[in-house]
Amino acid sequence: MGGTMTAESAEQRPHWPVPPKDGYTVDDLFTLPDLPPHTELIDGSLVFVSPQRDFHSVVIDLLAAGLRSTVPSELRVRREMTVVLDRRNGPEPDLCVVRAESVVDRRQTRFEAADVLLAVEVVSPDSEARDRDTKPHKYAAAGIPHFWLVEMAGEDDHPVVQVYERGQATGTYALTGIHHAQVKLTAPYGIDIDLTEIDRL
Repeated sequence: MGGTMTAESAEQRPHWPVPPKDGYTVDDLFTLPDLPPHTELIDGSLVFVSPQRDFHSVVIDLLAAGLRSTVPSELRVRREMTVVLDRRNGPEPDLCVVRAESVVDRRQTRFEAADVLLAVEVVSPDSEARDRDTKPHKYAAAGIPHFWLVEMAGEDDHPVVQVYERGQATGTYALTGIHHAQVKLTAPYGIDIDLTEIDRL
């Protein structure tokens, strides 16, 4: 039952960007027209984000509010902003804590890795490998000192926050704690987040 391809049907087909021979760079990420929102660049490849679950949205809200409630004046909390790690990697953490002086205006679209103290990834079904493996390795290699990985767990689908710190000698992350009900930390600053508040969101 093959139909005849018409000019009209050809025009309706999506036009996917053809990557250059050596892959895309972060400059392409910010200049290519009509990219979907929250497109990331990983190893020179464009990564498109699928629609997210309610869990993803409310956990980001919960953590953002908690991080902002005690953030010192020299730091800022941002959600879903590109972090430039190198010319071929521009991931978009769900949340990050950055130095206040790196926030230059309300139109900026990126931060440099050197300005990021904490990157947070809330695991999604379509990005499990990237969130659990690829991104942490790249964040650590870029020198970001703290990383949180947030998963949905248990029969009640509550968030569990795994906290990692970058070792100066190894340049890799080491797990420093797993938090089920409360995230209470002293680094990168004093943080106290009640994870059970998700039931009220």
